[in-house]
Amino acid sequence: MTVYEQEKINPYHKEGDKGELVEQMFDNIAPTYDTLNHRLSWNIDKLWRRKAIDAMRPYSPKRVLDIATGTGDFALLAARRLCPDEVVGIDLSSGMLAIGKQKAARAGLDDKVKFSREDCMSLSFADGSFDAVTAAFGIRNFQNLEQGLREMQRVLRVGGVLSIVELTQPVSFPMRQLFGFYSHTILPAYGRLISKDKGAYNYLISTIEAFPQGEVMVEILKRCGFAEASFRRLTFGICTMYFARKLS
Repeated sequence: MTVYEQEKINPYHKEGDKGELVEQMFDNIAPTYDTLNHRLSWNIDKLWRRKAIDAMRPYSPKRVLDIATGTGDFALLAARRLCPDEVVGIDLSSGMLAIGKQKAARAGLDDKVKFSREDCMSLSFADGSFDAVTAAFGIRNFQNLEQGLREMQRVLRVGGVLSIVELTQPVSFPMRQLFGFYSHTILPAYGRLISKDKGAYNYLISTIEAFPQGEVMVEILKRCGFAEASFRRLTFGICTMYFARKLS
């Protein structure tokens, strides 16, 4: 498998197992994660999630797996907008999952949305277990991108759909330059102020800049067994939505 640049970037610039370091980082920032996500994106992240979920509506998935679910926003929104029988949100970070469980209980959705700690590199679910697999702003943290995508493809049933939204670097002037300034000055400074974590938001920006996007990501999806893979840039390319199906 190809080694991608973002796979070489570890939180806090530490040596060691990337999965363990990512887990530690997200446990650290879990209490302020939602606040920062919404404020730093001017709440546009909520629109991006809705678009990714609404792309699945024509397929009426009954069982949905949300990879790298974090505090569960995507999983809960999928439960509300798609009305499936079950949504399973998984993550490495126990701190993030604890918040997701609280949110599901407050929303009265804890009978439909379940959370569990799983390693995306080696999922415990059987082949073809889900009608849809989703991921919002998480796959760029994978230790091994292709391995994680192949696992997502494996647990998806034939005919099932994959819907991903991921932060990306804009490609056009002047948004590329504006995003560069914002992401290297305002975003990490505000992230440090609110989360009290000095390294997390520098790491997150580094992974955005190193992550394969657009046509390159579509080719990776196809190499990992997905078909009809496509992408759509949102909000001047700050976010990209990827959609694909498993046809065999």
